[in-house]
Amino acid sequence: MDTRSFKRSLHHSERYNRRGFGLGEEVAGSLKTAYQSDLVAALRTNGHELREGRLTVRLAEAFGFCWGVERAVAMAYETRRHYPSERIWITNEIIHNPSVNDHLREMNVQFIDVKDGCKDFSDVGTGDVVILPAFGATVQEMQLLNERGCHIVDTTCPWVSKVWNTVEKHKKHAFTSIIHGKVKHEETLATSSFAGIYLVVLDLAEAQMVSDYILAGNDDSERSDAQRQAFMTRFQHACSPGFDPDQDLIRVGVANQTTMLKSETEDIGRLFESTMLQRYGPARLNDHFLAFNTICDATQERQDAMFSLVDEPLDLMVVIGGYNSSNTTHLQEIAISRGIHSFHIDTPERIGPGNQIEHKPLGGELELLEPFLPEGQIRVGITSGASTPDRVVEDVIRRLVELSES
Repeated sequence: MDTRSFKRSLHHSERYNRRGFGLGEEVAGSLKTAYQSDLVAALRTNGHELREGRLTVRLAEAFGFCWGVERAVAMAYETRRHYPSERIWITNEIIHNPSVNDHLREMNVQFIDVKDGCKDFSDVGTGDVVILPAFGATVQEMQLLNERGCHIVDTTCPWVSKVWNTVEKHKKHAFTSIIHGKVKHEETLATSSFAGIYLVVLDLAEAQMVSDYILAGNDDSERSDAQRQAFMTRFQHACSPGFDPDQDLIRVGVANQTTMLKSETEDIGRLFESTMLQRYGPARLNDHFLAFNTICDATQERQDAMFSLVDEPLDLMVVIGGYNSSNTTHLQEIAISRGIHSFHIDTPERIGPGNQIEHKPLGGELELLEPFLPEGQIRVGITSGASTPDRVVEDVIRRLVELSES
């Protein structure tokens, strides 16, 4: 059964739910207590600024929970309320935030174990309830759960589903999907499972390598075995089985992991359009290149807000979000690109005790810095990834205030 037919059959199943259970009002109180913040709400109406003694905090105009994340978390809470005694599983973290996932564990929601890089579904039985996270699940995982007779609650963000529809269009028209994303990220794994032939590129540099390979045959001469071998060595873990660069890069379409850097996704799209234009000419461009806008609005808003924030005079930047959160690390990249001292933390507890911070440098391992806050007046910029609750942002601000007063 192809992916489209499977999706249609799954969506008509009585054991499949992607709309929740109509229990929004019943779980609203728990969600507010766990994740909302009166302090952050006040800052949003007060110019996104807080002044306490020598400390000035500047909040980004857009940060934190996006609509897709709010929807996924609310559906998970509704699921527990709707199935009070059934075993409930999540195929991965519901979102990339440790505090949210810990809350679900406290509600007796179990997480699928990962063994040797693969998810272990052996303990999941018929009649169990399985939640698919905001960034989705692969077609193979959905098929397995459906065949096992599980009740599936699908919290996949609609923006992610939009990308899946895009790569299915690529497949329908015999185009290879060039996916701008991280090969091992759950969303990219899910997206590639819906694609036909695909190739994942991490960044513009890798996209340029693909472009160079395409143009290497521009004069209809055959590419050398060495060129082909070098290409496949580089992308051997980032392509569909049996990928043939000489055949599969003739017709390409561009898609993306929704949390990637917006500007880079756009640059990659323009690069491949230019490449195919150069390779095949304007009259044949549409036969060799497809592009759809699959950039998530929320990701774009948070990145745009970050660019505005780093234009302000700041002494340092604190970026809050899970260490495996792609959209959070891209916010960190923006601060670093402007030369601002930037600290990525996943929980408020990373700050203190004393004037210290345990943070994760971009691409590095956790490290401890002491002293953290400099002396004198200080302006601190704060933003958070789309999986970070306002309550966590509040706790970080309060810890910064305490440090500045000590």
